[in-house]
Amino acid sequence: MPSHDATAAPLAVSMGDPAGIGLDITLTAWVMREERSLPPFVVFGCPEALARRAKLLQLTVPLDEVDTPASATARFAHALPVVSVRSVPCEAGQPSPDTAPATIAAIERATAAVARGEALAIVTNPIAKSVLYQAGFKHPGHTEFLASLAGQDAPQRSYRPVMMLACDQLRVVPLTIHIPLSDVPAAITRERIRETVRITHDALRQDFGIADPRLAVCGLNPHAGEDGSIGREEIDIIAPAIAELRAEGLAVSGPHSADTLFHAAARKTYDAAICMYHDQALIPIKTLAFDEGVNVTLGLPFVRTSPDHGTAFAIAGTGAASPESFIAACRMAYDMSARRRAARGA
Repeated sequence: MPSHDATAAPLAVSMGDPAGIGLDITLTAWVMREERSLPPFVVFGCPEALARRAKLLQLTVPLDEVDTPASATARFAHALPVVSVRSVPCEAGQPSPDTAPATIAAIERATAAVARGEALAIVTNPIAKSVLYQAGFKHPGHTEFLASLAGQDAPQRSYRPVMMLACDQLRVVPLTIHIPLSDVPAAITRERIRETVRITHDALRQDFGIADPRLAVCGLNPHAGEDGSIGREEIDIIAPAIAELRAEGLAVSGPHSADTLFHAAARKTYDAAICMYHDQALIPIKTLAFDEGVNVTLGLPFVRTSPDHGTAFAIAGTGAASPESFIAACRMAYDMSARRRAARGA
């Protein structure tokens, strides 16, 4: 069982969409805190929504409202600490744009607590972007919103967030994320590849403790273009970017054919795979670890993790939601934060 620093600040957990399974998995994880040796966390969310969901799930979870995360670590063993961000009432599985202000405020306040050093890292529960868009949300998603919040604390800097999906068997980084497949080829540039690989390389060293990271880069086309007979992106863009990165001293291989990069023997040859588009990255990791994968945002000044799944409105409040990805996200956030604190001599 891993041990946790009793003097360390807690993790900050944002509630996500209160109609989704974020409340379910957070409450269930707290109930399992001892058997799973969870690091302490404080929820930024609506106490009434948490209480209603606990009752619906027939879970005994005492709630302890706190003004700041400072006392949460000591209280976590006996009650679930909550920094109140009140939401209008909603039913499990029935999303409403009326809850969007509270969902957004929970993310903002949890992130601010991390930026002030009151919390170690932020673990974000799932949001439904379509619900937030109805309320005027302007960001493509969580990742971009967090980058904008980070920029508020350092206006002289521009942060380039990079999404990583991670589990024990695999780490993948999609170069492009939520764009139509038809737009992917134009979005693949040498600069984007170089920047993404550098950010991933630095994160593997700083946050995952890998001294000499090995990165594998996928091709875009079937069989990595097969010497140009099935597309030229590998020849004209991807291979030159890889050559430039190698010249910098990074251990980067590719472009690889994606259909041979994710079996067990191949996974032993690299520490992370850079994929060209969303499904190229997410299909293999969700096949390997559908319930245990973690979404990690690289390239930010603070640690952020999230369960690797959505709001799952259809099963919210039923007791069917697995807390495993949330538990893995908490553990990973704690471990990453511990490495950063050790590096700073904290």
